[in-house]
Amino acid sequence: MSRSKPSLPLPSRPPRWALKHLSWYAPRRPVYTGGNGLQLLKGGAQLFPAMCRAINGARHEVWLASYIFNEDEASAAVVDALVAAARRGVKVRVVVDGWGSVHCLNRPMLRRLTTEGVAVAVFRPLESWWSWLRPGQLRRLHMKLCVVDGETGFCGGINLMHDNYDLGHGWTDAPRLDYAVRATGPVVGPIEQTAQAMWSRAWFGRDWRSEIGGFVRTLWRRPKRMARMRRLLRRMRLRMNDREARLFADATQQQQPMRAAFIVRDNIRQRRTIERSYVEAIAAARERVEIVCPYFYPGTAFRQALLAAARRGVRVRLLLQGKLDFRFAGLAARVLYNEMLGKGVRIWEYTPAFLHAKVALVDHDWATVGSSNIDPLSLLVNLEANVVVRDPGFVAQLSASLDEDFAAAQEILQGNIGWAQRLGRGFVAWVANIYLRIAGVNGPY
Repeated sequence: MSRSKPSLPLPSRPPRWALKHLSWYAPRRPVYTGGNGLQLLKGGAQLFPAMCRAINGARHEVWLASYIFNEDEASAAVVDALVAAARRGVKVRVVVDGWGSVHCLNRPMLRRLTTEGVAVAVFRPLESWWSWLRPGQLRRLHMKLCVVDGETGFCGGINLMHDNYDLGHGWTDAPRLDYAVRATGPVVGPIEQTAQAMWSRAWFGRDWRSEIGGFVRTLWRRPKRMARMRRLLRRMRLRMNDREARLFADATQQQQPMRAAFIVRDNIRQRRTIERSYVEAIAAARERVEIVCPYFYPGTAFRQALLAAARRGVRVRLLLQGKLDFRFAGLAARVLYNEMLGKGVRIWEYTPAFLHAKVALVDHDWATVGSSNIDPLSLLVNLEANVVVRDPGFVAQLSASLDEDFAAAQEILQGNIGWAQRLGRGFVAWVANIYLRIAGVNGPY
């Protein structure tokens, strides 16, 4: 790869194509690379303008994945940027979840994308009520990713939706609390590869019937069609060769700031990588653990790690939702309050607005921002994506922002454990286990 092209990154960064394959995906733990740039973004008010600036400067390709793609003023700005990029010859690919975005699949905004040359794929569309009977329909695409030219990436918990709008509750006075990151450097490679894989899986699923329907009779008569199928299958896989693995290994040895890793939760190899990353970081905590999450119902290992940290004197603070969007989610978290509070974990509820952020920090050198909640759906069922950062400067910036969020919230004091709470905890556990079994998840949570 020539270094004379002005668009390439600094020579200290390995070629982008070396970061797009399985080197980061093979281990079931974060693979950190140095030489990254991470910018914390709070809410769509900061994320969407940054995304639009990147897309407006795109030269080759844009990949975007979102659980919700709402039709409002905020997402309209992103659509304008995507359309403008497609008009000037940039390859633009968008994938949305068939359940999260079901309300807008036939609305003008997404139709405009498709008529302007943007390839829009729907992940597991719900064409009718019996679509829910198909295997895997409960496993949704919950990632929020955007990558431009393989050089700039975005990852977080922010859907393409106005900060002051909620699908279930309409417009609100205060903006939703949420976070994302803008990334540059080697960590962008895995983000891009994942966005490509999600789009390819959804697009291939859309074309599956037409491809398979004539499989036998076209096998020997339509070699071009078979070649297309092979290309689609290759794009859905995560691969690497020995040379690419060595180049990525070189990137992992870089020590300059910022060290970061991209991690996912899927149903192939990375089934518990996000959960394991949290648990290991909490287990190693010496001073503090701070977690912000709207849907909080951790499994046994996660819960024990939090309680063990509190017992050894670590300051453990949780910021959970006080303004509920789904009442059952609030019940699921609150049935754990007495156990947590009784063992030294402190809990705040955020009431100024809806809470949607999924962020955490441990001590002064570990932080994560992403799409994964701490509940059975995110940790065991949905497709999720987080960025983990090992950098004191980034952690300090996130810590200062979280201090403001905690200051706006109300601390919950320890209460009494009565029969109603015990009954509620048993009910939540029963519902969670039933849901996991329907989703095809076996084993303890």
